[in-house]
Amino acid sequence: MFITDPGDPRLDDVRDLNSSDSRPDLPGGKGLVIGEGPLVVGRMLESRFPVRSIVGFAPKLHTFLDTHQVPDDVPVYEVPREVLAQVAGFDMHRGLVAAADRAPALSVDEVIRDASTVAVLEGVGDHENIGSLFRNAAGMGVDAILFGAGCADPLYRRVVRVSMGHVLRLPFAHLGGTTTTWQRSLSQLHHAGFHTVSLTPDAGAVDLSTALVDAQYTPYPRLALLVGAEGPGLTEHAMRATHTRARIPMSEGTDSLNLATAAAIAFYERLRSWGSSESSGKSSMGS
Repeated sequence: MFITDPGDPRLDDVRDLNSSDSRPDLPGGKGLVIGEGPLVVGRMLESRFPVRSIVGFAPKLHTFLDTHQVPDDVPVYEVPREVLAQVAGFDMHRGLVAAADRAPALSVDEVIRDASTVAVLEGVGDHENIGSLFRNAAGMGVDAILFGAGCADPLYRRVVRVSMGHVLRLPFAHLGGTTTTWQRSLSQLHHAGFHTVSLTPDAGAVDLSTALVDAQYTPYPRLALLVGAEGPGLTEHAMRATHTRARIPMSEGTDSLNLATAAAIAFYERLRSWGSSESSGKSSMGS
């Protein structure tokens, strides 16, 4: 359906996107989930989040429709580029935007049921860091993300954009408790058989590669990696609630890494340890 009037109410879901994270007219005052660009919109269509509408301009909208199956009940609106710019509040060079309703929150039990590797965040309020962490997690085999206290909304528009839509695909849930009690919820992971590891720059912590395997150098079957906000890092009460504290070995004069970078290294080390274990097992069987 072609629309030329920027005031058309059918375009309200993608109106003024720079302030779309706050919607007093919606439950909880939280905005819709916004996906920008063909890649993210495609992932949104495959996700558990119900798509309300897709808006775009030619030729990008036409190309998307030729390569993706859009459900019949999802309205698609074609608009001139300048109209989309007026509606969104800026020139959207990606040519495509979609809005979705928030899906019902998943429980911790649901997201860890079949997981072997999870990441747990505490006090992470930076949207770009959360988005980058989701993208890294998706690329390196992390099965789920859990949010402790003090974290930003993972469905903010910037998080979705920076994650390249992976926040819509990777299951996540929120652990209960306040800023001083949430760590008690880690017992839920311990009861499910997870070995919990806190990432910290503390020189007294064990090296990361050592922390991810047991005394026989076998990777833990279920592992939870905890990361905190840049600057303060994990709180002491959170680290005390985990089995191990681990540090990433770094060159002299370097005291810490960007949160998403540190998490990515930990995710990769987890993958590497699994691969090394499998290779060792095959070598043993062949000898």
